[in-house]
Amino acid sequence: MEQKAGMPPTVERFVCPGKGNGLRATARISRGQLVTSAEPLASCVSGIKYIFFSLLSRQETLLRCSQCKMARYCNAACQKQAWYGHKRECKCLRRLLPRIPTDSVRLAARLRFALFYILADLNLMSEQKKQGLSQLASMLELYVQQEEDSDLTQEVTSALPTSCRDPLSLIAKVGEMNIKPILLSVAQDKKHIEVLSLLNHDCRPNCVMVFEGERLQLRAVQDIRPKDELTISYIETLSLTEERQKQLQEQYHFICHCQRCSSKKEEGFMLSGKEEKWQQLKVALPRLEGLKTESNWPALLESCCNLLSAAGAELPDENLYKLRVTDMALDAAVQLGQWEEALRYGMKTLPAYRFFYPDPHPVHGVQLMRVGKLQHYLEHLEDALDTFKEAFTIMRMTHGDGHPLTSDLRMKMEECRLEMSGRH
Repeated sequence: MEQKAGMPPTVERFVCPGKGNGLRATARISRGQLVTSAEPLASCVSGIKYIFFSLLSRQETLLRCSQCKMARYCNAACQKQAWYGHKRECKCLRRLLPRIPTDSVRLAARLRFALFYILADLNLMSEQKKQGLSQLASMLELYVQQEEDSDLTQEVTSALPTSCRDPLSLIAKVGEMNIKPILLSVAQDKKHIEVLSLLNHDCRPNCVMVFEGERLQLRAVQDIRPKDELTISYIETLSLTEERQKQLQEQYHFICHCQRCSSKKEEGFMLSGKEEKWQQLKVALPRLEGLKTESNWPALLESCCNLLSAAGAELPDENLYKLRVTDMALDAAVQLGQWEEALRYGMKTLPAYRFFYPDPHPVHGVQLMRVGKLQHYLEHLEDALDTFKEAFTIMRMTHGDGHPLTSDLRMKMEECRLEMSGRH
């Protein structure tokens, strides 16, 4: 046990068997309570194939970078503001396409561009972990080669400490931070770096990380007792145990032994229905992802409709692959302005989201917001108000009362009430 200066009074550092350092509570932490926050210097969106510069800003349509085809912006002003930071990365992305760098590689590159580093020696690591980090370092070298040849001059490179000129060292330092929630980030304040870097992974964590503007917040989503460990999820948890284990092994070089991975209690629901039916959806997902990446919304919607029609009622809505296809159909219908169809698909996803996210979770809250806005637009006011209320209950826990998304929900609920009263 070690209480460090600068740590929040409700937590302390400790040695967690089998995991190394960890963070645990020194006092009761209530669900929804803000544990700590930090200002990030570098960040990148984790676990998806797009780079969003409007952090957690939800727009029905997004502008796309015409050069790399990867970056997404909420509007022209957002795009202009982000260009200074994106111009280096844009060259790197174009050079590497069609390959897509991992989260760690993109974050390490951004740190390198920003001349940011963490003053810490590398811990001894296993040969297996060294090999994995070496592969990521090779991708980092390939990814930033053109940019370094042109813009990162010898003078800039020499400003970096020796430990961070080597791609392997930089990748390892990124990996050691263990800050992998919705967004990967590195905090400017070293005290907060230390706190956040101690968080270990769990596939059903008791904390989540969200951004308020550019400030990273750690909030509890379960009641945490003194001496309980604080955990976050490094990955998207709505996936099979085998998929989660594979991603954690490939990206973070460990095997998860959390209760959820050990029990596999949800696997039956995720794979419910006839296997031949959901296998067809599973096989089709890479092609659908390709259509989404290309923003080919008409083809995506048609493909999703055909697949879901073929699956029929024999495949429950809780089936993981049916849920993924339904989500993509929702995205395509929204992009095409087909609001009734979008709402129909959105409503089909909600029971599965409620089941698979038993604790307050940002993903569930945002999904409810999307459905609520569709209901509101289509003047299903009573339904919209109920959906917004459910979303608000979640978002005030995961984001806090002062977050822009929570404020937006509060405003939407008031709009529904005023419009309903105007009908009488």
